[in-house]
Amino acid sequence: MSLGRDTVFDSTPHTRKFTFNPKEGIDNPVMVITDDADSVWKPSPRLCVIKREEGESFGFDLRAEQGCQGHIIRNVELGGAAGRSGLKDEDRLLEFNNCYVVDIPYTEVTRKLTLSGHQLCLLVVDGKEYERAVSQGVNLRDVARAHKVEGFKPPRLCHISRNSASGLGISFMPVEGIKGCFSVSLVTGGPAEKAGVRKGDRLVWMDGAAVSELTHSALSRMMKKCGNHITILVIDSDSEKKYKRLRMPILPAMAVPHNLPHRARKLHMVSGPEGYGFLLQLEQAPSGRLFHVLRKMNKDSPAERAGMSDRELLLEVNGEAVESLHHEEIVDRVRQSGQQLSLTTITQQGLEFYSRLGLSPLLFCEDDAAEKEKENSSPCSSEQTKTEQEVGEDEITCL
Repeated sequence: MSLGRDTVFDSTPHTRKFTFNPKEGIDNPVMVITDDADSVWKPSPRLCVIKREEGESFGFDLRAEQGCQGHIIRNVELGGAAGRSGLKDEDRLLEFNNCYVVDIPYTEVTRKLTLSGHQLCLLVVDGKEYERAVSQGVNLRDVARAHKVEGFKPPRLCHISRNSASGLGISFMPVEGIKGCFSVSLVTGGPAEKAGVRKGDRLVWMDGAAVSELTHSALSRMMKKCGNHITILVIDSDSEKKYKRLRMPILPAMAVPHNLPHRARKLHMVSGPEGYGFLLQLEQAPSGRLFHVLRKMNKDSPAERAGMSDRELLLEVNGEAVESLHHEEIVDRVRQSGQQLSLTTITQQGLEFYSRLGLSPLLFCEDDAAEKEKENSSPCSSEQTKTEQEVGEDEITCL
C-alpha cells in the first residue's frame, strides 16, 4: 500500500550575518543581512536497514521515471518491512549494501536488490533534497562518503579447506563482555590464513548462520560438524566497531570473496553462421527440481570459445534471471538478443554450494570471458543468424 506523496519542508537553518558599521555609532549600528546558506548546504542521508521475515516482501518499489532523476523509492507499504525501517515514498537511493549506485544503470541496481536475501542496507536521501542537490551541483558521492568514517573496510567471505598438517588452521575465542562476539586465532601459514582470514578478525557468520546469538560451546559444536570445509564471514575489529556505531548490519552481500570453490560465470558470445553451437535442455533432478542445462557444445563454436562447459546450469540470459521461466520463454529471450548473447552459468556443485550457504550463486559472479571472446571471435554479417530448432516434447533447443 502506498503512503502517498510526502510534503517535504526545507529544514535547513537560515544563516544570517550581522555586520557592525562603527561610523554610525554604537547606538545606531547598520546591520547587513546576507544569506549564505546555499553555499554550505548539503543533503542529509538516512540509513534504512530493511529486514523481511520469511514469506514477507521488502514492501517497496524501486523505479526509474521519465522526468525524475535518480533511483526512486515508491509504494512503501504502511507497516511493511521498508516502512518499519524509516524508508519513505519519493526517497532517492544513494547506496545499496555499501555500494554507491547513483551512476549505476537501473536494471543493474534492481538485479543487485534481488540477490540480497532477507536483509537490505539502503542509504537514501529525501526526494526534494536530492533534486536540490543535483540542481546545485552537489557531489552525491561525497555526501555518501561523508556518512561513513575513515578506515571503513568491507567484510570478507572466506572458504577454508582442511589439511592434514594443521586442520582448518583457525580457532575462535569469545570477546570478554560481548555476547556473540568471537575473535579469530590463526595457525601461521595454515589454510585459514591462506583463505584470506587475518589475525584478530571478528567472526560474523559461519556456513550460513549468524553467530551473534551463539555461545562459545555452541560455536565449538558447529566447528566439529563442519567436516573438511567451512565458509565464514569475517571483518577486522576496527571496521566492526564502525559498522556497529552506524548501526549497519554486516552482510555476506557486502563481502569480498576469498578462495570460494565455485563462482558463477558470465559467457559472452557472438552468433556464427550455425548459431551459438550448444543445446539447451530442461532436465529434472532427483529432488524434482527443474534445471535449464547447457549441453553438447560444437567444436570451435562461439559457445566453446566462450568457455562453456557441458552440463553447466543456466542462471541468466542477458542479465535476466531465468530460473522461474519456462523453456520456451528462455528460447525467446535468446532469439530476441540478436547477434550477441550473454549467459550466466554455474556448475551443479556450485549451485549446491551456494544453496547450503543460503546465498544466491549470482552474488559473486566472474566475467572473464569477454576478453577471450573478443580475441577469438570475428564479426558476423547481418545475414548470419542463429539456427534454432525445437526437438520433440523433451524441451531441447539447438542454439
